[in-house]
Amino acid sequence: MRLTILAVGRQKPGALKDLERLYAERITFPLTIREVEERRKLTAPQMKEREAELLLAALPKGATLVALDGKGKGLSSTDLAKRLGGWQESAADLVFILGGAEGLAQPIIERAQFVLSLGTMTWPHMLARGMLLEQLYRAQQILIGHPYHRE
Repeated sequence: MRLTILAVGRQKPGALKDLERLYAERITFPLTIREVEERRKLTAPQMKEREAELLLAALPKGATLVALDGKGKGLSSTDLAKRLGGWQESAADLVFILGGAEGLAQPIIERAQFVLSLGTMTWPHMLARGMLLEQLYRAQQILIGHPYHRE
C-alpha cells in the first residue's frame, strides 16, 4: 500500500517541517507528501472551493480517500492502527487529505471513504500534518507489535 499525504499549502523550513520529516522518515510504507496551493487572493468560500479542485485533481486514480475534518470520527491510536491494517488489505493507494485554513469543501468530504478527526480542538492545518504523520507512524508500530505505543 502506498500512502499519500495530500495537503493545502507549502510547509516552510522550520520546526513544523522538521516534525513532518521526523515521522515521515520513520514510516516504512511508501510515502509521498504532496502539496497544492492557490496563490491568487480569493474570498474564503472561493478559496475553499478552489483548494478542493486542486486536491481532487491531485488524487491518484482509484485511491482510497481519508479526509481530515473536525466533524469527522475521532479514533484512538489503536483503532486507527486497525483501520490502517484493513486498508492495507484493500487499498493500493491510501490518501489522507488536509485542507487549508478554511477546512475542506463539501465535495472532498463527500468523496472520502472515511472522515477522520484529530479531536475536537482546532489545530493549525500546518501542524496537523505532523500530528497525522506521528499517528500513522504510531499505527505502523502498533501493527508490528513494537512497544512505541503505550496504553
